[in-house]
Amino acid sequence: MHTILSPEGIIDISQVTKQSGLPTSTLRFYEKKCLIRSVGQQGIRRVFSKDILERMSLIALRRVAGFSLDEISGILGSGKTLDVDRDLLLNKASELDETIQKLSAMCDGLQLAATYTAPSHLECPRF
Repeated sequence: MHTILSPEGIIDISQVTKQSGLPTSTLRFYEKKCLIRSVGQQGIRRVFSKDILERMSLIALRRVAGFSLDEISGILGSGKTLDVDRDLLLNKASELDETIQKLSAMCDGLQLAATYTAPSHLECPRF
């Protein structure tokens, strides 16, 4: 699917919704949180600059990484430049490493439990 841009390089909210997969209520909420900014209206519909989809992708990526919306707002800033807080990124990377280690240990435990054939897992010396 191609993004429909007007001659002015803007995209309306319905197209942003289709392209991002997010409901308009989320876009409005992101706008209230200053994560995104509309550039005007066409009739009753908000319109956004053509780079909105890239910004939405950055927001989604950071959400998956576990950043809060406030943290994302601080990282993205209000302009076209990113305010990179390297300490925040390093702290989040450390948190992700800890989560990965915990999940890996849980996975190992589940795999061990699945292979043990005794009536009780408590009988297994490695459990």
